[in-house]
Amino acid sequence: MSNYDIKDASLAEGGRRRVDWAEREMPVLRLIRERFEKEKPLKGIRMSACLHVTAETANLMRTLQAGGADVVITASNPLSTQDDVAAALVNIWEIPTFAIKGEDNVTYYKHLSAALDHKPQMTMDDGADLVSVLHKDRRELIPGIIGGTEETTTGVIRLRAMAADKMLNFPVIAVNDAMTKHFFDNRYGTGQSTIDGIIRATNVLLAGKVFVVAGYGWCGRGLASRARGMGALVVVTEIDPLKALEAVMDGFQVMPMLDAAKIGDIFCTVTGDLNVIDGHHFEAMKDGAIVSNSGHFNVEINIPALAAMSKGEPTLVRPFVDQYETKDGRKINILGEGRLINLASAEGHPASVMDMSFANQALSAEYMLKNADKLENTVYSVPEDIDKEIARIKLNAMGIQIDTLTTAQVKYLNSWEEGT
Repeated sequence: MSNYDIKDASLAEGGRRRVDWAEREMPVLRLIRERFEKEKPLKGIRMSACLHVTAETANLMRTLQAGGADVVITASNPLSTQDDVAAALVNIWEIPTFAIKGEDNVTYYKHLSAALDHKPQMTMDDGADLVSVLHKDRRELIPGIIGGTEETTTGVIRLRAMAADKMLNFPVIAVNDAMTKHFFDNRYGTGQSTIDGIIRATNVLLAGKVFVVAGYGWCGRGLASRARGMGALVVVTEIDPLKALEAVMDGFQVMPMLDAAKIGDIFCTVTGDLNVIDGHHFEAMKDGAIVSNSGHFNVEINIPALAAMSKGEPTLVRPFVDQYETKDGRKINILGEGRLINLASAEGHPASVMDMSFANQALSAEYMLKNADKLENTVYSVPEDIDKEIARIKLNAMGIQIDTLTTAQVKYLNSWEEGT
């Protein structure tokens, strides 16, 4: 196979072991793959995926391939690729892969274009870059697109904006909206993997540190909870009064970022917006502050503003730690170039939560093909029956049983006549 761009094909065997290890924690996706192998619901469909190239994602690609899809994959972030997994995808499973950890911006977009050269009938995105490039630069491919799926909050925000402006030219299912995605992947996955990334990059003790979480969505909730569990004193910043109130009721300090900047030791943004930590926040920070991001794009931290107030170029003091020295002598540490720290310096979400997220991806792709003629050019949530089926399979795989309603209970819940 010659249609790929990876770092080192000789890493394939290590990648295979990593993928096999992840599969042990992905029983839902494994059951879907077994069914897909028999039924071939995606037979002959060309799919281009723009996802984090990790062991968990490799198991999704294997599932789509088992379902009959002709799939290629490109990285959705320059720092998230596991090079051994990319090698295994190419050499063992013969899936064209365009991903190199640390690739520059030019290479990143070259890889996106290579994935679109596949002339996909379906897209699978994490951040909506593939859909965005399609609509901006490769519009000749749009008539052949049946639909797509989107993995993450940031991508859904972009796609809903496109749909609101009547610019989205095919239907997309927002996998991020599934309860089995954002309840578990965003909360437990992001919570644990972000802490993992920060600790691997810095080796700092969290206990006793003031840990500032920007944003109290599902990712922020998980991160705040895990940071508190490690003994940190957690501060939450928010712009939504309901989420801010929830954070207060959950026992966290809530304040504006400018106030938090003065007391914080470690900062992490999880909002999906830009310049959440800006120049005036850096001006207020303490010497030695650690600043990171776990949102999809590297826009949440205004690094150019920090560079403008610093002396010369930053120093790489540890892998994934750039230290800026401000003109007044303070040192501020930026982790992972402001990109997702859980994937830059760690391995991303644990396989057991990606099991549910990627089960949603696989089943949403199947649903899209079955219902394409009924769907309009907008963003759809994952159907509730798919969401509940994934939860049911996951519980069974964990050996957990739950109750079912009796006939009388079903009748009561559907009746308006019975009262006290």
